[in-house]
Amino acid sequence: MRRPTLADVAARAGVSAKTVSNVLLGRPNVSAVTRERVHSAVAELRYVVNQAGRGLASGRTGRIAVAVPNLYQPYFAEIAERLILALSEKNLSTTLRIAHDREAELDAALGVTTRDVDGVIICPHHFTGHMIEDRVPLRPVVQLGGYPTPLVDCVIMGEREGFEAIVRHLLASGRRRIALVMTGPKVVPPAGHRFAGYLAALEEYGLPFDETLLTFGSDWDRRMSGYEAMVGLLRSGVRFDAVACVNDATASGVLRALRSHGIRVPEDVAVTGFDNTDEGEFTIPSLSSVSPGQAEMVDVAIRMLLDRIEGFDGPGRQVRTDVRLLLRDSSA
Repeated sequence: MRRPTLADVAARAGVSAKTVSNVLLGRPNVSAVTRERVHSAVAELRYVVNQAGRGLASGRTGRIAVAVPNLYQPYFAEIAERLILALSEKNLSTTLRIAHDREAELDAALGVTTRDVDGVIICPHHFTGHMIEDRVPLRPVVQLGGYPTPLVDCVIMGEREGFEAIVRHLLASGRRRIALVMTGPKVVPPAGHRFAGYLAALEEYGLPFDETLLTFGSDWDRRMSGYEAMVGLLRSGVRFDAVACVNDATASGVLRALRSHGIRVPEDVAVTGFDNTDEGEFTIPSLSSVSPGQAEMVDVAIRMLLDRIEGFDGPGRQVRTDVRLLLRDSSA
């Protein structure tokens, strides 16, 4: 049997092919009765939209690129999955790109490695919109997380607020020597909103910043940032009664290092993370963390990207999502 066409649906519904197209595209100015007749005809004939043909006619592919720096870190794996599932609910397919360094992120944003898509959502590790201020991306771009810029639409994570809340929680529980596990270049004081939140909480309690409580890892993962940074701090002999970690993966490495040195959590040292990944619920003990609102971030990013694809041409927008403190056994 031949595959039913748009004309077949129109004939069955008793309307024009243009009306069928308007209904299937969700366009307004079609009566409810006509919509029902078209959808009934589609169901009876088992008509399937020819996405390739639609793409040729509209200049769109129905595909969105999602660029993340890696998938071995729980946060990026989870956010990529959320984006893929949310886009599929809107009948959009996904091209996943691993942008492992600054140049790869820039290429993804500019469309060099994402030419076959309608738009790009980039979850940056190095990328900021300032990197493209003298260049024009081939496709609409939305930045999910990272440092905001007016050059592209950004979903801003409440990093400072979240980190301030979790350090304030540690201080309220009586901890006073709070070590901080950071990543990246060993610059004192480090840049970033999470460090700013750490400082703000200390200042609220009238405590000075103690550089000896600051330790760095080389990446945002368990071994190179969490485990090795904590072993280095333990070997230094610095006294501490809590550890605030830059993310959950780092915190899981810290938990392993403390356990291997016979230090009890939370009795001797409290530990907290950031990002509220699934991993944190299953560490021993379970990990106190901050949820940056991944579901809301994904929803906002997709909505802004679809606005751009549909023709919105205004200046770059910035939307800040809420954060939520989740207390578990590691800081009880």
